[in-house]
Amino acid sequence: MRDYHIFSDSSCDTPEELLKLHNITLIPFYITFDKENYFKENVEISNRKFYDVLLNEKVFPKTSLPSVQDYINSFEPVLKEGKDVFCLCLTQKFSGSYQSAVNAKLILNEKYPDAVIEILDSIQATGGEGIVLMQAAYMKQAGYTLEQNIERLNKIKQTARIMFTVDTLEYLTKGGRIGKVTSLAGAMLNLKPLIQLKDAELIPYSNVRGRKKSLQKILDMTVEYFNETGEKYDDYDFCIANATTEEDSLYVKSQVEELIGRNIDYPLFQIGVTIGTYTGPGAVGVCFIRKYDR
Repeated sequence: MRDYHIFSDSSCDTPEELLKLHNITLIPFYITFDKENYFKENVEISNRKFYDVLLNEKVFPKTSLPSVQDYINSFEPVLKEGKDVFCLCLTQKFSGSYQSAVNAKLILNEKYPDAVIEILDSIQATGGEGIVLMQAAYMKQAGYTLEQNIERLNKIKQTARIMFTVDTLEYLTKGGRIGKVTSLAGAMLNLKPLIQLKDAELIPYSNVRGRKKSLQKILDMTVEYFNETGEKYDDYDFCIANATTEEDSLYVKSQVEELIGRNIDYPLFQIGVTIGTYTGPGAVGVCFIRKYDR
């Protein structure tokens, strides 16, 4: 079996300690606040700096996807070592990152005809994409071939969900990528929208008054999913996505742990520059996926 290296674009928001543990490489998105100066996510701008600008300067940044050359530059050193490449990307409905990676693959296949380069659309984002990525890492660790890994991921990624709330729809609206969430828009004081990310679609769930109720509601959304599908908590992997409100996210984490009857060992997946541009500060989500071996 040929060895393979796992890549992802930076929208997966996977904590650095997990990337290092599983030898995963991220290809960064770019962000600009003025449409002139662009910064690489996690390389040239930190999450702390990004949210500081959002909170204090009230600007609406723009993201830019990794270029074909960015992917080539990341993949080629691995190919030179005689390894294959697997790359997981942000859903195509949100970005052209997947297509950039595919174009890089086509170019590199001419130069390395014996190499296998697999690009997979996660149909997810942020912690949802990140938890799909973790299943890929576990399968590699368990000895799955690249082909077996891809085959299994294509099945279980359909079970991935994010149940989340944002403080405001302002950033989603400005970003122009809210799809069905438009129906949640409203100017009522302290209205908190609840949204589900499912199969690359942002699905409006409801809206409630007040932060505390919205945090409880994403737990209710999680319970509802398992009740409706008949799935078991034990068969699923969970993580928590957090933008800027760590205390709220730790509260949600503790409630999910009580619900599923076990600890969530992952650190918080901090929503980074790419997705934070559209959710804004204050986003919190419960992310889950069926475990690869269930």
